[in-house]
Amino acid sequence: MASLRDIQTRITSTKKTSQITKAMQMVSASKLNRAETNAKSFVPYMEKIQEVVASIALGSKDVTHPMLVSRPVKKTGYLVITSDRGLAGAYNSSILRYVYKQIQERHKSNDEYVVIAVGRVGRDFFRMRGIEAIESITGLPDQPSFADVKEIVRKTVDLFSEGTYDELYMYYSHFVNAIQQDVTEKKVLPLTDIETSGGRLSSYEFEPSPEEILEVLLPQYAESLIYGALLDGKASEHAARMTAMQNATDNAKELIRTLTLQYNRARQAAITQEITEIVGGAAALES
Repeated sequence: MASLRDIQTRITSTKKTSQITKAMQMVSASKLNRAETNAKSFVPYMEKIQEVVASIALGSKDVTHPMLVSRPVKKTGYLVITSDRGLAGAYNSSILRYVYKQIQERHKSNDEYVVIAVGRVGRDFFRMRGIEAIESITGLPDQPSFADVKEIVRKTVDLFSEGTYDELYMYYSHFVNAIQQDVTEKKVLPLTDIETSGGRLSSYEFEPSPEEILEVLLPQYAESLIYGALLDGKASEHAARMTAMQNATDNAKELIRTLTLQYNRARQAAITQEITEIVGGAAALES
Protein backbone atom coordinates (compact mmCIF):
# COMPACT_ATOMS: atom_id res chain seq x y z
CA MET A 1 0.00 0.00 0.00
CA ALA A 2 1.31 3.46 -0.92
CA SER A 3 2.38 5.73 1.94
CA LEU A 4 0.60 8.97 2.78
CA ARG A 5 3.51 10.95 1.37
CA ASP A 6 3.40 9.04 -1.94
CA ILE A 7 -0.34 9.63 -2.31
CA GLN A 8 0.03 13.32 -1.44
CA THR A 9 2.80 13.65 -4.05
CA ARG A 10 0.56 12.10 -6.72
CA ILE A 11 -2.30 14.42 -5.78
CA THR A 12 -0.04 17.48 -6.06
CA SER A 13 1.42 16.44 -9.43
CA THR A 14 -2.03 15.60 -10.82
CA LYS A 15 -3.36 19.01 -9.74
CA LYS A 16 -0.50 20.71 -11.61
CA THR A 17 -1.24 18.61 -14.70
CA SER A 18 -4.91 19.56 -14.43
CA GLN A 19 -3.99 23.25 -14.36
CA ILE A 20 -1.88 22.85 -17.51
CA THR A 21 -4.55 20.95 -19.45
CA LYS A 22 -7.19 23.47 -18.37
CA ALA A 23 -5.05 26.34 -19.63
CA MET A 24 -4.44 24.53 -22.94
CA GLN A 25 -8.16 23.91 -23.28
CA MET A 26 -8.93 27.62 -22.85
CA VAL A 27 -6.21 28.62 -25.33
CA SER A 28 -7.52 26.15 -27.92
CA ALA A 29 -11.09 27.38 -27.40
CA SER A 30 -9.94 30.94 -28.10
CA LYS A 31 -8.06 29.87 -31.23
CA LEU A 32 -11.03 27.79 -32.39
CA ASN A 33 -13.36 30.79 -32.47
CA ARG A 34 -11.04 32.70 -34.79
CA ALA A 35 -10.21 29.65 -36.94
CA GLU A 36 -13.89 28.84 -37.39
CA THR A 37 -14.55 32.44 -38.45
CA ASN A 38 -11.69 32.31 -40.97
CA ALA A 39 -12.92 29.03 -42.47
CA LYS A 40 -16.51 30.26 -42.81
CA SER A 41 -15.43 33.63 -44.20
CA PHE A 42 -13.57 31.88 -47.03
CA VAL A 43 -16.64 29.94 -48.17
CA PRO A 44 -18.34 32.82 -50.13
CA TYR A 45 -15.12 33.40 -52.12
CA MET A 46 -14.86 29.68 -52.86
CA GLU A 47 -18.45 29.48 -54.03
CA LYS A 48 -18.08 32.53 -56.28
CA ILE A 49 -14.86 31.45 -57.98
CA GLN A 50 -16.35 27.98 -58.42
CA GLU A 51 -19.42 29.52 -60.06
CA VAL A 52 -17.33 31.57 -62.49
CA VAL A 53 -15.09 28.62 -63.40
CA ALA A 54 -18.12 26.37 -63.92
CA SER A 55 -19.80 28.99 -66.08
CA ILE A 56 -16.80 29.08 -68.40
CA ALA A 57 -15.90 25.39 -68.34
CA LEU A 58 -19.45 24.03 -68.60
CA GLY A 59 -21.08 26.89 -70.47
CA SER A 60 -18.63 26.92 -73.38
CA LYS A 61 -18.18 23.52 -74.98
CA ASP A 62 -15.30 24.69 -77.13
CA VAL A 63 -13.23 25.81 -74.15
CA THR A 64 -10.55 23.34 -73.01
CA HIS A 65 -7.68 23.45 -70.56
CA PRO A 66 -5.16 20.80 -69.42
CA MET A 67 -6.39 21.09 -65.82
CA LEU A 68 -9.90 20.15 -66.94
CA VAL A 69 -8.91 17.01 -68.84
CA SER A 70 -8.30 13.59 -67.31
CA ARG A 71 -5.14 11.89 -68.57
CA PRO A 72 -3.79 8.36 -68.10
CA VAL A 73 -2.74 8.01 -64.47
CA LYS A 74 0.88 6.95 -64.16
CA LYS A 75 1.47 8.57 -60.79
CA THR A 76 -0.88 9.88 -58.09
CA GLY A 77 -0.22 12.76 -55.72
CA TYR A 78 -1.44 12.79 -52.12
CA LEU A 79 -1.64 16.07 -50.23
CA VAL A 80 -1.97 15.26 -46.53
CA ILE A 81 -2.83 18.02 -44.04
CA THR A 82 -1.91 17.37 -40.40
CA SER A 83 -0.62 19.44 -37.49
CA ASP A 84 2.86 20.23 -36.18
CA ARG A 85 2.03 19.22 -32.61
CA GLY A 86 0.27 16.40 -30.83
CA LEU A 87 -2.07 16.52 -27.82
CA ALA A 88 -5.03 16.75 -30.21
CA GLY A 89 -6.71 13.42 -29.58
CA ALA A 90 -7.27 11.35 -32.71
CA TYR A 91 -6.96 14.34 -35.08
CA ASN A 92 -3.70 13.30 -36.74
CA SER A 93 -4.00 9.54 -36.37
CA SER A 94 -7.43 9.44 -38.03
CA ILE A 95 -6.19 11.27 -41.13
CA LEU A 96 -2.94 9.33 -41.43
CA ARG A 97 -4.55 5.95 -40.83
CA TYR A 98 -7.13 6.65 -43.55
CA VAL A 99 -4.74 7.97 -46.20
CA TYR A 100 -2.18 5.22 -45.56
CA LYS A 101 -4.90 2.61 -46.00
CA GLN A 102 -5.94 4.22 -49.31
CA ILE A 103 -2.35 4.24 -50.55
CA GLN A 104 -1.84 0.57 -49.68
CA GLU A 105 -5.07 -0.43 -51.44
CA ARG A 106 -4.41 1.59 -54.61
CA HIS A 107 -0.69 1.07 -55.16
CA LYS A 108 1.71 -1.85 -55.19
CA SER A 109 4.88 0.20 -55.52
CA ASN A 110 6.20 3.46 -54.06
CA ASP A 111 6.93 4.57 -57.62
CA GLU A 112 3.19 4.91 -58.30
CA TYR A 113 2.58 7.84 -55.98
CA VAL A 114 4.13 10.85 -54.25
CA VAL A 115 3.24 12.55 -50.97
CA ILE A 116 3.05 16.25 -50.17
CA ALA A 117 2.93 16.79 -46.41
CA VAL A 118 1.55 19.78 -44.56
CA GLY A 119 2.45 19.48 -40.89
CA ARG A 120 5.34 17.87 -39.01
CA VAL A 121 3.28 14.91 -37.76
CA GLY A 122 2.33 13.80 -41.29
CA ARG A 123 5.83 14.34 -42.67
CA ASP A 124 7.41 12.27 -39.90
CA PHE A 125 4.73 9.57 -40.21
CA PHE A 126 5.58 8.89 -43.86
CA ARG A 127 9.32 9.30 -43.29
CA MET A 128 9.26 6.54 -40.66
CA ARG A 129 7.66 4.25 -43.27
CA GLY A 130 10.29 4.96 -45.89
CA ILE A 131 8.17 7.46 -47.83
CA GLU A 132 9.90 10.82 -48.25
CA ALA A 133 7.55 13.71 -49.09
CA ILE A 134 8.54 15.51 -52.29
CA GLU A 135 7.30 18.75 -50.75
CA SER A 136 6.50 19.63 -47.14
CA ILE A 137 5.80 22.62 -44.97
CA THR A 138 5.90 22.91 -41.19
CA GLY A 139 5.57 25.68 -38.64
CA LEU A 140 2.37 27.19 -40.03
CA PRO A 141 0.74 29.74 -37.69
CA ASP A 142 -2.51 28.90 -35.94
CA GLN A 143 -4.35 31.32 -38.23
CA PRO A 144 -2.56 30.93 -41.59
CA SER A 145 -2.91 33.53 -44.31
CA PHE A 146 -2.55 32.71 -47.99
CA ALA A 147 0.91 34.30 -47.93
CA ASP A 148 2.00 31.66 -45.38
CA VAL A 149 1.06 28.77 -47.67
CA LYS A 150 1.41 30.41 -51.08
CA GLU A 151 4.65 28.64 -51.97
CA ILE A 152 3.55 25.08 -51.13
CA VAL A 153 0.08 25.60 -52.66
CA ARG A 154 1.36 26.94 -55.96
CA LYS A 155 4.10 24.33 -56.09
CA THR A 156 1.46 21.62 -55.65
CA VAL A 157 -0.54 22.92 -58.61
CA ASP A 158 2.60 23.43 -60.72
CA LEU A 159 3.69 19.82 -60.14
CA PHE A 160 0.46 18.65 -61.76
CA SER A 161 0.95 21.00 -64.71
CA GLU A 162 4.53 19.76 -65.10
CA GLY A 163 3.37 16.14 -65.18
CA THR A 164 4.98 15.04 -61.89
CA TYR A 165 1.66 13.35 -61.11
CA ASP A 166 -1.51 12.90 -63.14
CA GLU A 167 -4.07 13.32 -60.37
CA LEU A 168 -4.05 14.87 -56.92
CA TYR A 169 -6.04 13.81 -53.86
CA MET A 170 -6.25 15.89 -50.70
CA TYR A 171 -6.84 14.54 -47.20
CA TYR A 172 -7.80 16.70 -44.23
CA SER A 173 -10.17 16.90 -41.28
CA HIS A 174 -13.39 18.75 -42.11
CA PHE A 175 -14.74 20.89 -39.27
CA VAL A 176 -18.41 20.13 -38.55
CA ASN A 177 -18.64 21.46 -35.01
CA ALA A 178 -16.61 21.57 -31.81
CA ILE A 179 -17.10 17.87 -31.11
CA GLN A 180 -17.23 16.44 -34.64
CA GLN A 181 -14.52 16.54 -37.29
CA ASP A 182 -14.71 14.22 -40.30
CA VAL A 183 -11.74 12.89 -42.26
CA THR A 184 -12.30 14.04 -45.84
CA GLU A 185 -10.88 12.92 -49.17
CA LYS A 186 -11.19 15.36 -52.05
CA LYS A 187 -9.95 15.03 -55.61
CA VAL A 188 -8.34 18.37 -56.44
CA LEU A 189 -6.81 17.76 -59.87
CA PRO A 190 -7.80 17.38 -62.62
CA LEU A 191 -10.81 19.64 -62.15
CA THR A 192 -13.36 17.25 -63.62
CA ASP A 193 -16.05 17.60 -60.96
CA ILE A 194 -16.75 21.33 -60.99
CA GLU A 195 -20.32 22.07 -59.99
CA THR A 196 -22.20 25.10 -58.80
CA SER A 197 -24.45 25.20 -55.78
CA GLY A 198 -27.97 24.49 -56.97
CA GLY A 199 -26.68 23.43 -60.39
CA ARG A 200 -27.46 26.79 -62.02
CA LEU A 201 -24.99 28.60 -64.21
CA SER A 202 -24.88 32.39 -64.23
CA SER A 203 -24.51 34.24 -67.51
CA TYR A 204 -21.28 36.21 -67.91
CA GLU A 205 -19.67 38.22 -70.67
CA PHE A 206 -15.94 37.48 -70.72
CA GLU A 207 -13.20 39.88 -71.70
CA PRO A 208 -10.70 38.78 -72.93
CA SER A 209 -11.53 35.30 -74.24
CA PRO A 210 -12.73 32.44 -71.96
CA GLU A 211 -9.53 30.53 -72.73
CA GLU A 212 -7.33 33.35 -71.44
CA ILE A 213 -9.47 33.74 -68.32
CA LEU A 214 -9.28 30.01 -67.57
CA GLU A 215 -5.51 30.11 -67.95
CA VAL A 216 -5.37 32.46 -64.96
CA LEU A 217 -8.46 31.39 -63.04
CA LEU A 218 -8.07 27.60 -62.93
CA PRO A 219 -4.74 27.60 -61.05
CA GLN A 220 -6.23 30.12 -58.62
CA TYR A 221 -9.28 27.91 -58.17
CA ALA A 222 -7.16 24.84 -57.43
CA GLU A 223 -5.06 26.89 -55.01
CA SER A 224 -8.19 28.13 -53.25
CA LEU A 225 -9.40 24.53 -52.81
CA ILE A 226 -6.18 23.68 -50.99
CA TYR A 227 -6.12 26.88 -48.93
CA GLY A 228 -9.77 26.36 -47.94
CA ALA A 229 -8.93 22.84 -46.75
CA LEU A 230 -6.02 24.23 -44.71
CA LEU A 231 -8.33 26.69 -42.95
CA ASP A 232 -10.86 23.92 -42.38
CA GLY A 233 -8.14 21.65 -41.02
CA LYS A 234 -6.87 24.30 -38.61
CA ALA A 235 -10.38 24.73 -37.16
CA SER A 236 -10.61 20.96 -36.74
CA GLU A 237 -7.20 20.84 -35.08
CA HIS A 238 -8.12 23.47 -32.48
CA ALA A 239 -11.46 21.78 -31.83
CA ALA A 240 -9.83 18.36 -31.40
CA ARG A 241 -7.16 19.77 -29.07
CA MET A 242 -9.77 21.63 -27.02
CA THR A 243 -11.82 18.44 -26.61
CA ALA A 244 -8.75 16.35 -25.80
CA MET A 245 -7.57 18.82 -23.14
CA GLN A 246 -11.07 19.00 -21.66
CA ASN A 247 -11.14 15.21 -21.39
CA ALA A 248 -7.66 15.24 -19.85
CA THR A 249 -8.77 17.84 -17.30
CA ASP A 250 -11.86 15.82 -16.39
CA ASN A 251 -9.77 12.66 -16.03
CA ALA A 252 -7.27 14.50 -13.82
CA LYS A 253 -10.06 15.76 -11.57
CA GLU A 254 -11.50 12.27 -11.28
CA LEU A 255 -8.07 10.90 -10.41
CA ILE A 256 -7.64 13.61 -7.76
CA ARG A 257 -10.97 12.64 -6.19
CA THR A 258 -9.95 8.97 -6.15
CA LEU A 259 -6.52 9.73 -4.67
CA THR A 260 -8.01 12.07 -2.07
CA LEU A 261 -10.41 9.36 -0.96
CA GLN A 262 -7.50 6.89 -0.83
CA TYR A 263 -5.43 9.42 1.16
CA ASN A 264 -8.22 10.01 3.67
CA ARG A 265 -8.72 6.29 4.17
CA ALA A 266 -5.01 5.71 4.67
CA ARG A 267 -4.81 8.66 7.08
CA GLN A 268 -7.82 7.38 9.02
CA ALA A 269 -6.25 3.92 9.21
CA ALA A 270 -3.00 5.42 10.51
CA ILE A 271 -4.86 7.42 13.16
CA THR A 272 -6.87 4.36 14.20
CA GLN A 273 -3.67 2.33 14.48
CA GLU A 274 -2.03 5.00 16.66
CA ILE A 275 -5.06 5.14 18.95
CA THR A 276 -5.08 1.37 19.21
CA GLU A 277 -1.41 1.34 20.14
CA ILE A 278 -1.92 4.05 22.79
CA VAL A 279 -4.89 2.23 24.31
CA GLY A 280 -2.98 -1.07 24.23
CA GLY A 281 0.03 0.54 25.91
CA ALA A 282 -2.11 2.13 28.63
CA ALA A 283 -3.86 -1.18 29.30
CA ALA A 284 -0.49 -2.92 29.61
CA LEU A 285 0.69 -0.38 32.19
CA GLU A 286 -2.46 -0.82 34.29
CA SER A 287 -2.16 -4.58 34.41
